[in-house]
Amino acid sequence: MTKETDQIQIPNHKDRKMFIGVVWNCAGELKLLLSALLFLCSLITLFQFFPSSVRDLRVCASFPPPSSAVQFLKTTTNPPPPIESQQIKKLEDVVLEGGLIKRNFNGYGAAAYNFILMSAYRGGVDTFAVIGLSSKPLHLFSKPTYLCQWVPHNVTENQQNITTPGYKILPDWGYGRVYTVVIVNCTFPFPVGHDGAGGQLLVHASTSGGGDSNFDLTDTIEALTETPGSLNTLQFTAPPKYDYLYCGSPLYGNLSPQRVREWMAYHVKFFGEKSHFVIHDAGGVHPEVMDVLKPWIEKGYVTLQDIKEEERFDGYYHNQFLIVNDCLHRYRFMTKWMFFFDVDEFLFVPNKGTIKTVTDSMSQFTQFTIEQRTMSNKLCYLDDTAGKIYRKWGMEKLVYRDIKRGIRRDRKYVIQPRNVFATGVHMSQNIMGKSTHKTEGKIMYYHYHGTISERREPCRQLVNTTNLNVEGTPYVVDTTMREAAGNVKRFELRMIGPVLQRTRQ
Repeated sequence: MTKETDQIQIPNHKDRKMFIGVVWNCAGELKLLLSALLFLCSLITLFQFFPSSVRDLRVCASFPPPSSAVQFLKTTTNPPPPIESQQIKKLEDVVLEGGLIKRNFNGYGAAAYNFILMSAYRGGVDTFAVIGLSSKPLHLFSKPTYLCQWVPHNVTENQQNITTPGYKILPDWGYGRVYTVVIVNCTFPFPVGHDGAGGQLLVHASTSGGGDSNFDLTDTIEALTETPGSLNTLQFTAPPKYDYLYCGSPLYGNLSPQRVREWMAYHVKFFGEKSHFVIHDAGGVHPEVMDVLKPWIEKGYVTLQDIKEEERFDGYYHNQFLIVNDCLHRYRFMTKWMFFFDVDEFLFVPNKGTIKTVTDSMSQFTQFTIEQRTMSNKLCYLDDTAGKIYRKWGMEKLVYRDIKRGIRRDRKYVIQPRNVFATGVHMSQNIMGKSTHKTEGKIMYYHYHGTISERREPCRQLVNTTNLNVEGTPYVVDTTMREAAGNVKRFELRMIGPVLQRTRQ
């Protein structure tokens, strides 16, 4: 019995050797583990002697918080600095005499900006246009006001307070969303800053109690600053640089480079040398579209503006009304005629006329509109083999025109911008002078709706008849654009060379 007990208590010699081997092989790891435990014990011991505010950190030694908890701690322990509206004393409900309970309401924050400034331009020696966005409900259900002030750089006693009421124009016909477009016209009773001394235009925008009748909040907007010597008053009376200028609506989405190529080449040829195109990129000018525009930019025909920042503000259709109004006032003294239409629309003058003969005949009008010819965006006329038709330009093969009667088709328009105060998408209602819609047979535009926004072959159905009816809509063959394509291709090759020959859909 004694021997058996001794055998249990005394380790086997072989086991002793195995234990020593394991310890010897893991000596480095054991040293590191023991050192870490010693350091942790020492740290916890030292915490006992720290002040109470620091000793609370012992909680962190037990259970380290996840990253989300750390972020929450940062947020709660370091709140953002209070803004002005948060410092207003909270109103509590009050019990009045007779047990009547007077309820109170506390407002926090703001749902929309009072005014978002895009630009401001001079319209003469005494007048300015300020272009921006404002809260749509504010203008629908209240009466905000604007006060314009000119502050000269060298202020004298007689020039300390040059103010005039601002006249607001809402040009988007109620299409706005959270924001609506506002054009503030500031016309002073006499010239300001015309001496070249420089100055600053301020606009004081007041809510007039809109949103909260207890407050008439006023924001001061630094709309325009003129440095001394920067104003050239001759621009208001000098002949314009261009005969024709195109103001484009915002381009967005995954646009077809080939359709943009066709549109650019056609219209540079159509308008001629004294023309210019202002293109607004709201996300649609991706690298392949940029490759198409670049040769024309280098030739001086195109100005490209990056307006993607406007996407922050929820207005109608990528803030289309805002952009065209900025274009109007930015270039109003640089061109005789200004055109508003889209990049899936092609202007055409019949009977061997030119755009000059049309505009000359319309010179007594401030504005004239253009009738639409609606083209199918998927029916193609098959008069060649299928292999050849897919290599043609869109304007060559999309030849079926919608001739359905009794429907209203949108029109596009042309203006003499010096006589226009604000503009729209399909026409302007804020002009000085006459307007006419009687342009049938003089000028028209072919509309290939949706073809610009699809990067694929537009032909969905090949047809070899001259007229047909598809889903209740009658179509006939109209080869007007097709017949113009050959000259446009040769014009492009002559102007910019073969650089765009490999452009894809």
